[in-house]
This record gives sequence, structure tokens and C-alpha cells, in this order.
Amino acid sequence: MKHNRDDSQPEVHDVGEASAHDPGARGSTARERAAHERAAGEGQGPGESETAAAGHGIDGSARAAGERETRGDQAPHPDDDGKPDSPTDLRGGTLKYGLIRAVREFVRDQCTDLAAALTYRGVLAIAPAILALVSILGVVGNGPQIVENLLGVVEDVASEDAVEGVKPILEQVTESQSAGLALIVGVLIALWSASGYVTAFSRAMNRIYEIEEGRPIWKLRPIMYALTVFLLILLALAAVMLVASGEVARSIGSAIGLSDTAVTVWNIAKWPVVLLVVIVAVAVLYHLTPNIKQPKFRWVSPGAALAIIVWILASVGFGFYVSNFGNYGATYGTLAGVIVFLLWMWISNLALLLGAEIDAELERSRQLQAGLPAEEEIQLPPRDTRGIDKRAKVERKEIAQGREIRERSAE
Repeated sequence: MKHNRDDSQPEVHDVGEASAHDPGARGSTARERAAHERAAGEGQGPGESETAAAGHGIDGSARAAGERETRGDQAPHPDDDGKPDSPTDLRGGTLKYGLIRAVREFVRDQCTDLAAALTYRGVLAIAPAILALVSILGVVGNGPQIVENLLGVVEDVASEDAVEGVKPILEQVTESQSAGLALIVGVLIALWSASGYVTAFSRAMNRIYEIEEGRPIWKLRPIMYALTVFLLILLALAAVMLVASGEVARSIGSAIGLSDTAVTVWNIAKWPVVLLVVIVAVAVLYHLTPNIKQPKFRWVSPGAALAIIVWILASVGFGFYVSNFGNYGATYGTLAGVIVFLLWMWISNLALLLGAEIDAELERSRQLQAGLPAEEEIQLPPRDTRGIDKRAKVERKEIAQGREIRERSAE
């Protein structure tokens, strides 16, 4: 029950480096619930029952594991016929409840901290990804001209300081005779770094959907790497389309026999294609990263649509503010471009997490309207519980060992 989480003590941590347990107060919540249940059954006070829980080796994680197993057994099918098909089928009061709760859960889940952690992970992945992309483009095309176009795209969303900071590095990569080696190294490092972002996003989604990660590492890591490869391909595709404009587009058009009119049409039509790439990337992240069996796959869920719209508006608005009112250059000097870029990434991740909260709470609202007990936990079955069971077993063993040490010291 994440709504009992103590908001007065926010957890500031990197979700990518967090332990396999879901952050928050779910363990203590389960322990408190177990204590009160035993208190009611045995006539004990809450404090006495908590002591009894410790004496019997009932720990929060073990209890949580049992709850997840029960949830997996009792949760209805994700596409249960009793649930409304779409948010438009929700009654007015139910829809209002879901939207208000989404905003509250956004705060309770400390999504601002999660977005900061995702930004850190994203920054780690960007540098090798850009080097790999430039190496690819340098091998197959006119490296210097491509770099100029790529920097032009970056300048549209960042500052001139940021462009000047990365320009020498990109030019050195394209002019180097070892572009092929840079390509291989860049791709490998980009895969490793970007998988950290995807894994961190997976843990953030688990928190939003009130579930612990239960997939064993030998199952989870290949999934994360496969998603990373897919997303990197989408990113490279979007970057190529953005770069293939102006002189580069005309050169390509001349080489393959396209008229100037066709090139002009491409320069306009590429933007809907880039938007389509973004839609696919968000849909895949939302559907496949959490440890829950989602309802049927939707290319554009309400949360995804909101996330993309908020991201576009926030990016445009933030860019307008920086260009006209922001004074980052005077404050941060040569670091202004970096600061602006980090803020933009943080806003982008906030939009993604807000969209995920919207989807989660609309799913809860669908279940509540269908009469399912989703007011405490969203009733979606986990993909896997083996990781949860294993951690619970280890913690029970640690508690038994600790109790043995305590009892020996009391003799």
C-alpha cells in the first residue's frame, strides 16, 4: 500500500543503483498490517504484536512476498471483460478520482527524485550513443557535413555553449582514421550505459504500479538489453531523419535521382515520422518495463499521449524561456549549456513518469468501477515472483541468524 508511505522523509537515490527491493515503505506497511491483524486475533496491542512478529520471524519482505503471490493468484486477467474498455467509459466521479489520485501518487512516489536519477542515467548513455551515431554516419557518408547538421539540430534544443562544447569531439571522431573502431567501442558502451537507463525506468515503473521486481536477473537483464537495443535503433533512426535535411537531404536526393520537390516534401514529412518514433518508444517503455502483466498493448495510451504532449509543450516553453528570459550564461558561464540540457532532460523524464502515473491510476479506476478491490493495490498479476520469493527466503534466514546471535548474547 504505497499510500501509507512517509512523505516527510524523501528517499533521494539513483533508482538504477537501488536494491532489488521496491523503495518506499511497503515492507514496513506489510509488517504493520500483519501486527494489527495478529493484535485483533490474539487480543494484543500493536506493540506486543510487532514483538511477536519479530519472534516468529515474520519480516516485511516475507509478508510482502506472500502478498504478491496472493495478488498473482487472485488478480483478474488484465483484460477482464468486467472492466470498462477505455477511460471514456468511466463515470465522471470515477475518472475524477483517478486523475486526482494520479497527481497525488506522483508526489507520493517522489517522481521528482526518480526523474533526477533517470536524468543521470540518461546522461551516462548520451555521450557514447552520440559517438556511435556519428561514427556510423561518418563511415557511410560525408562526416563533416553530417556533424554540422547534427550540431544544428542540437542547437535548436540546447544553447550555443553546449554546441561549442561537443563540436571538437564530434569533428575529431569523423576525421579519425579509426572511425570503425570508435563505432564498435561506442556501440558497446552505449548499450551498457543505456541499459542502465532502461533498468532504472523499469524500477520506477514498478514503484508506480506498486509491485516489486520479481524477474530473476538471468531473465531481467536480457529483456532490458533487448529493449535497449530496440530503443537505440529508434533513437538512431530519429537522429538520421533529423540530420538528413538541408544540404545533406539534397545530396542524397541527387544521388538517388529525387527532384527538389521530393526533397522539400521529405523535409516536411520527416517530423510526423519522428513523432511516430517517439510514440513507439514511449509505448514500449510503458508496456514492457514493469513487472506486471499489462492490459492489451496500446500504441497510444492516455498517459503516453499526455506525456508526449507535456514533453513537447515543456520543451518548447523551456526553450523559449531560456532564449528570452533565462540568464544561465551569466550564472553558470561555460557550463550554461550543460545545465540547460540537464534541466530539459529532467523535465522530459518528469513527463514520462507523470504519464505512467496517469495510466496506472486510470487502470485502478477501471478496476474499481468493475467492483475489484483496487483501492489499496492495483489488481494486475506480476510477470514473475521468483525474485521476490528468493529475497524473502534470504531475509528470513538473516533474521533467524540475527535472532540466534541475540539469544546467545542473552545467555
